[in-house]
Amino acid sequence: MVLMAIVLVFAFAEPHFNDVSPSSQSLLSTLQPPSSEVLLGYDHLGRSMSARLSAALRLSLTIAFATLMTTAFIGVTLGVVASWRGGWIDRLIVLLADSVMAIPALLIVLIAGLILPNQPLAFWAGLSLTLWIEVFRLTRATVRAQLAAPAVEASKLLGFGRLYIFRTHLWPELAPVLTTTFALTFAAVVMGIAALGFVSVGVRAPTPELGSMMVKLLPYWREAPWALIQPVVATLLTLLALTLIAGRAGP
Repeated sequence: MVLMAIVLVFAFAEPHFNDVSPSSQSLLSTLQPPSSEVLLGYDHLGRSMSARLSAALRLSLTIAFATLMTTAFIGVTLGVVASWRGGWIDRLIVLLADSVMAIPALLIVLIAGLILPNQPLAFWAGLSLTLWIEVFRLTRATVRAQLAAPAVEASKLLGFGRLYIFRTHLWPELAPVLTTTFALTFAAVVMGIAALGFVSVGVRAPTPELGSMMVKLLPYWREAPWALIQPVVATLLTLLALTLIAGRAGP
Protein backbone atom coordinates (compact mmCIF):
# COMPACT_ATOMS: atom_id res chain seq x y z
CA MET A 1 0.00 0.00 0.00
CA VAL A 2 2.90 2.37 0.71
CA LEU A 3 4.43 1.68 -2.71
CA MET A 4 1.06 2.20 -4.39
CA ALA A 5 0.54 5.44 -2.47
CA ILE A 6 3.93 6.73 -3.67
CA VAL A 7 3.02 5.94 -7.28
CA LEU A 8 -0.39 7.59 -6.97
CA VAL A 9 0.95 10.71 -5.28
CA PHE A 10 3.62 11.17 -7.95
CA ALA A 11 1.18 10.52 -10.80
CA PHE A 12 -1.60 12.83 -9.65
CA ALA A 13 0.16 15.43 -7.49
CA GLU A 14 3.15 16.16 -9.73
CA PRO A 15 1.22 18.53 -12.09
CA HIS A 16 0.37 20.75 -9.11
CA PHE A 17 4.08 21.32 -8.42
CA ASN A 18 5.33 21.31 -12.01
CA ASP A 19 3.33 23.32 -14.53
CA VAL A 20 5.47 22.17 -17.49
CA SER A 21 3.52 20.46 -20.26
CA PRO A 22 4.61 16.88 -21.04
CA SER A 23 4.81 17.83 -24.73
CA SER A 24 6.72 21.12 -24.45
CA GLN A 25 10.24 20.90 -25.90
CA SER A 26 13.48 22.71 -25.19
CA LEU A 27 16.19 21.34 -27.47
CA LEU A 28 18.85 23.17 -25.48
CA SER A 29 17.93 20.87 -22.56
CA THR A 30 18.22 17.63 -24.53
CA LEU A 31 19.28 14.72 -22.28
CA GLN A 32 20.22 16.99 -19.42
CA PRO A 33 20.64 14.81 -16.31
CA PRO A 34 18.67 15.21 -13.08
CA SER A 35 19.67 18.16 -10.94
CA SER A 36 18.40 20.12 -7.98
CA GLU A 37 16.34 22.31 -10.35
CA VAL A 38 15.04 19.45 -12.53
CA LEU A 39 14.74 16.31 -10.41
CA LEU A 40 14.32 13.81 -13.25
CA GLY A 41 16.08 15.59 -16.10
CA TYR A 42 15.02 15.84 -19.75
CA ASP A 43 14.53 13.29 -22.52
CA HIS A 44 16.05 13.17 -26.02
CA LEU A 45 13.73 15.93 -27.27
CA GLY A 46 14.24 18.22 -24.29
CA ARG A 47 10.93 17.35 -22.62
CA SER A 48 10.55 17.18 -18.86
CA MET A 49 10.90 13.57 -17.72
CA SER A 50 8.99 14.35 -14.53
CA ALA A 51 6.01 15.74 -16.42
CA ARG A 52 6.02 12.91 -18.96
CA LEU A 53 6.43 10.15 -16.39
CA SER A 54 3.59 11.41 -14.23
CA ALA A 55 1.36 11.82 -17.29
CA ALA A 56 2.19 8.28 -18.45
CA LEU A 57 1.36 6.88 -15.01
CA ARG A 58 -1.92 8.82 -14.89
CA LEU A 59 -2.88 7.41 -18.28
CA SER A 60 -2.10 3.80 -17.33
CA LEU A 61 -3.72 4.02 -13.89
CA THR A 62 -6.85 5.71 -15.22
CA ILE A 63 -7.34 3.13 -17.98
CA ALA A 64 -6.63 0.32 -15.52
CA PHE A 65 -9.16 1.68 -13.01
CA ALA A 66 -11.88 2.12 -15.66
CA THR A 67 -11.16 -1.37 -17.01
CA LEU A 68 -11.30 -2.85 -13.51
CA MET A 69 -14.67 -1.26 -12.76
CA THR A 70 -16.14 -2.52 -16.03
CA THR A 71 -14.59 -5.96 -15.63
CA ALA A 72 -15.83 -6.28 -12.05
CA PHE A 73 -19.38 -5.27 -12.95
CA ILE A 74 -19.65 -7.59 -15.95
CA GLY A 75 -17.88 -10.54 -14.35
CA VAL A 76 -19.65 -10.45 -10.98
CA THR A 77 -23.08 -9.82 -12.51
CA LEU A 78 -22.82 -12.62 -15.07
CA GLY A 79 -21.23 -14.98 -12.54
CA VAL A 80 -24.04 -14.49 -10.02
CA VAL A 81 -26.75 -14.78 -12.68
CA ALA A 82 -25.22 -17.93 -14.20
CA SER A 83 -24.78 -19.74 -10.89
CA TRP A 84 -28.12 -18.64 -9.42
CA ARG A 85 -30.33 -19.30 -12.43
CA GLY A 86 -28.48 -22.32 -13.82
CA GLY A 87 -29.92 -24.26 -16.74
CA TRP A 88 -29.74 -22.81 -20.24
CA ILE A 89 -28.82 -19.36 -18.94
CA ASP A 90 -25.73 -20.78 -17.28
CA ARG A 91 -24.78 -22.73 -20.39
CA LEU A 92 -25.28 -19.68 -22.62
CA ILE A 93 -23.08 -17.41 -20.50
CA VAL A 94 -20.37 -20.09 -20.21
CA LEU A 95 -20.48 -20.50 -24.00
CA LEU A 96 -20.07 -16.73 -24.39
CA ALA A 97 -17.05 -16.74 -22.07
CA ASP A 98 -15.47 -19.68 -23.87
CA SER A 99 -16.04 -17.99 -27.25
CA VAL A 100 -14.32 -14.80 -26.10
CA MET A 101 -11.43 -16.83 -24.67
CA ALA A 102 -10.92 -18.41 -28.09
CA ILE A 103 -10.05 -15.00 -29.57
CA PRO A 104 -6.56 -13.65 -28.78
CA ALA A 105 -6.74 -10.69 -26.41
CA LEU A 106 -4.32 -8.66 -28.53
CA LEU A 107 -6.56 -9.11 -31.56
CA ILE A 108 -9.57 -7.80 -29.62
CA VAL A 109 -7.61 -4.74 -28.47
CA LEU A 110 -6.39 -4.04 -32.02
CA ILE A 111 -9.93 -4.38 -33.43
CA ALA A 112 -11.19 -1.99 -30.76
CA GLY A 113 -8.44 0.43 -31.79
CA LEU A 114 -9.73 0.39 -35.37
CA ILE A 115 -13.34 0.99 -34.34
CA LEU A 116 -13.05 3.50 -31.52
CA PRO A 117 -11.81 7.07 -32.03
CA ASN A 118 -8.86 7.16 -29.59
CA GLN A 119 -6.40 4.68 -28.13
CA PRO A 120 -7.21 5.03 -24.40
CA LEU A 121 -10.86 4.28 -25.14
CA ALA A 122 -9.81 1.34 -27.31
CA PHE A 123 -7.61 -0.05 -24.53
CA TRP A 124 -10.47 0.23 -22.06
CA ALA A 125 -12.95 -1.50 -24.37
CA GLY A 126 -10.59 -4.19 -25.64
CA LEU A 127 -9.18 -5.13 -22.24
CA SER A 128 -12.62 -5.06 -20.59
CA LEU A 129 -13.94 -7.47 -23.22
CA THR A 130 -11.23 -10.00 -22.37
CA LEU A 131 -10.49 -9.68 -18.65
CA TRP A 132 -14.05 -10.11 -17.33
CA ILE A 133 -13.87 -13.86 -17.96
CA GLU A 134 -11.59 -14.62 -15.01
CA VAL A 135 -13.83 -12.63 -12.66
CA PHE A 136 -16.89 -14.40 -14.08
CA ARG A 137 -15.44 -17.88 -13.57
CA LEU A 138 -14.33 -17.20 -10.00
CA THR A 139 -17.68 -15.63 -9.13
CA ARG A 140 -19.64 -18.47 -10.70
CA ALA A 141 -17.65 -21.18 -8.92
CA THR A 142 -17.76 -19.45 -5.53
CA VAL A 143 -21.43 -18.54 -5.64
CA ARG A 144 -22.45 -21.98 -6.87
CA ALA A 145 -20.67 -23.61 -3.92
CA GLN A 146 -22.20 -21.21 -1.42
CA LEU A 147 -25.75 -21.56 -2.74
CA ALA A 148 -25.75 -25.16 -1.48
CA ALA A 149 -24.70 -24.12 2.03
CA PRO A 150 -27.19 -24.72 4.89
CA ALA A 151 -27.21 -21.03 5.85
CA VAL A 152 -28.36 -20.01 2.36
CA GLU A 153 -31.02 -22.71 2.32
CA ALA A 154 -32.28 -21.52 5.70
CA SER A 155 -32.46 -17.92 4.49
CA LYS A 156 -34.49 -19.01 1.47
CA LEU A 157 -36.91 -20.97 3.66
CA LEU A 158 -37.32 -17.94 5.94
CA GLY A 159 -38.28 -15.83 2.94
CA PHE A 160 -35.27 -13.53 2.71
CA GLY A 161 -34.74 -11.92 -0.66
CA ARG A 162 -31.88 -12.48 -3.07
CA LEU A 163 -30.24 -9.16 -2.23
CA TYR A 164 -30.11 -10.09 1.46
CA ILE A 165 -28.73 -13.53 0.68
CA PHE A 166 -26.06 -12.08 -1.60
CA ARG A 167 -25.03 -9.39 0.91
CA THR A 168 -25.09 -11.65 3.97
CA HIS A 169 -23.93 -15.05 2.74
CA LEU A 170 -22.37 -14.78 -0.71
CA TRP A 171 -20.39 -11.56 -0.71
CA PRO A 172 -18.33 -12.31 2.45
CA GLU A 173 -17.04 -15.46 0.75
CA LEU A 174 -16.64 -13.80 -2.63
CA ALA A 175 -14.87 -10.60 -1.57
CA PRO A 176 -11.44 -12.05 -0.56
CA VAL A 177 -11.13 -14.03 -3.80
CA LEU A 178 -12.20 -11.09 -5.94
CA THR A 179 -9.95 -8.63 -4.14
CA THR A 180 -6.91 -10.66 -5.14
CA THR A 181 -8.21 -11.02 -8.69
CA PHE A 182 -8.94 -7.30 -8.95
CA ALA A 183 -5.39 -6.39 -7.92
CA LEU A 184 -3.92 -8.82 -10.44
CA THR A 185 -6.31 -7.57 -13.13
CA PHE A 186 -5.21 -4.00 -12.44
CA ALA A 187 -1.58 -5.08 -12.77
CA ALA A 188 -2.34 -6.98 -15.99
CA VAL A 189 -3.87 -3.86 -17.55
CA VAL A 190 -0.89 -1.67 -16.60
CA MET A 191 1.54 -4.26 -17.96
CA GLY A 192 -0.56 -4.83 -21.09
CA ILE A 193 -0.65 -1.13 -21.95
CA ALA A 194 3.11 -0.85 -21.43
CA ALA A 195 3.73 -3.98 -23.55
CA LEU A 196 1.62 -2.65 -26.42
CA GLY A 197 3.45 0.66 -26.26
CA PHE A 198 6.79 -1.17 -26.26
CA VAL A 199 5.93 -2.87 -29.57
CA SER A 200 4.68 0.46 -30.99
CA VAL A 201 0.97 -0.39 -31.19
CA GLY A 202 -0.01 1.57 -28.10
CA VAL A 203 -0.91 5.18 -27.48
CA ARG A 204 0.29 7.42 -30.28
CA ALA A 205 2.89 10.15 -29.83
CA PRO A 206 3.19 12.72 -28.38
CA THR A 207 1.00 11.30 -25.59
CA PRO A 208 3.34 9.96 -22.87
CA GLU A 209 3.04 6.24 -22.18
CA LEU A 210 5.39 4.00 -20.21
CA GLY A 211 6.10 1.41 -22.91
CA SER A 212 6.60 3.94 -25.71
CA MET A 213 8.88 6.00 -23.45
CA MET A 214 11.11 2.95 -22.99
CA VAL A 215 11.32 2.37 -26.74
CA LYS A 216 12.06 6.01 -27.57
CA LEU A 217 14.77 6.27 -24.90
CA LEU A 218 16.38 2.89 -25.61
CA PRO A 219 18.79 4.26 -28.29
CA TYR A 220 20.17 6.70 -25.72
CA TRP A 221 20.91 4.18 -22.99
CA ARG A 222 24.63 4.92 -23.13
CA GLU A 223 24.32 8.70 -23.04
CA ALA A 224 21.42 8.85 -20.59
CA PRO A 225 20.81 5.56 -18.74
CA TRP A 226 19.03 7.49 -16.00
CA ALA A 227 16.34 8.52 -18.52
CA LEU A 228 15.71 4.98 -19.74
CA ILE A 229 15.53 3.51 -16.27
CA GLN A 230 12.83 5.92 -15.05
CA PRO A 231 9.82 4.43 -16.94
CA VAL A 232 11.18 0.96 -16.22
CA VAL A 233 11.34 1.63 -12.47
CA ALA A 234 7.91 3.30 -12.49
CA THR A 235 6.37 0.26 -14.19
CA LEU A 236 8.12 -2.20 -11.88
CA LEU A 237 7.10 -0.32 -8.73
CA THR A 238 3.48 -0.20 -9.86
CA LEU A 239 3.38 -3.90 -10.70
CA LEU A 240 5.23 -4.83 -7.51
CA ALA A 241 2.82 -2.82 -5.36
CA LEU A 242 -0.22 -4.43 -7.00
CA THR A 243 1.26 -7.92 -6.71
CA LEU A 244 2.00 -7.41 -3.01
CA ILE A 245 -1.52 -6.08 -2.45
CA ALA A 246 -2.93 -9.15 -4.20
CA GLY A 247 -0.81 -11.42 -1.97
CA ARG A 248 -1.94 -9.71 1.23
CA ALA A 249 -5.58 -9.66 0.12
CA GLY A 250 -5.70 -13.37 -0.58
CA PRO A 251 -7.90 -15.66 1.54
